[in-house]
Amino acid sequence: IHRREVIYNGIDLTIFTPIVNHEAVKDEYGIGDKFFILGVASPWSDRKGLNDFIKLSYIIPEDSVILLVGLNRAQIKGLPPNIIGIGRTESQYKLRDLYAAADLFINFSVEETFGLTTAEALACGTPALVYNVTACPEIVDSTTGFVISRADIAQALNVIKTIRINSRSFYASACRARAERLFNNRERIVDYMNL
Repeated sequence: IHRREVIYNGIDLTIFTPIVNHEAVKDEYGIGDKFFILGVASPWSDRKGLNDFIKLSYIIPEDSVILLVGLNRAQIKGLPPNIIGIGRTESQYKLRDLYAAADLFINFSVEETFGLTTAEALACGTPALVYNVTACPEIVDSTTGFVISRADIAQALNVIKTIRINSRSFYASACRARAERLFNNRERIVDYMNL
């Protein structure tokens, strides 16, 4: 019998924290007091969920906005008005600020071996929505996010409505606690050493 163990990828919880000036981050991108949905990938493609974000943009309430990080110039040019597109950033602090200011992180990817961006969002206290495919459903639980059927944009809209009712703060402490328990890079390194 061979021993098998799952060791999740780790993230730096000293960088990815929920403590940022949410208003300043939102003002920087012209979001204001709108409901802020975030997506992060690089490069973006249909398999990473770009088309699903565009479909979602057509049905979200007017006081909502989507911000996508990691797009190229051509992709940014073709976005609907309620999607803000920015290029890739190498700054973990810039990503942290966006994760922590967002009301909801969405990972529409169908090709994840883990879903590091989703774990980073949780560490910043932001609930996540993922598809029920690949490794993504393992990252969230019922207190930190939502798992929906692939390409079910109507179901994604229902999740947005639920989070708007409950508010981001309803999920924040559970999100951070899950990240601390499962995705702390220092503890995961120890797991590897022990294995």
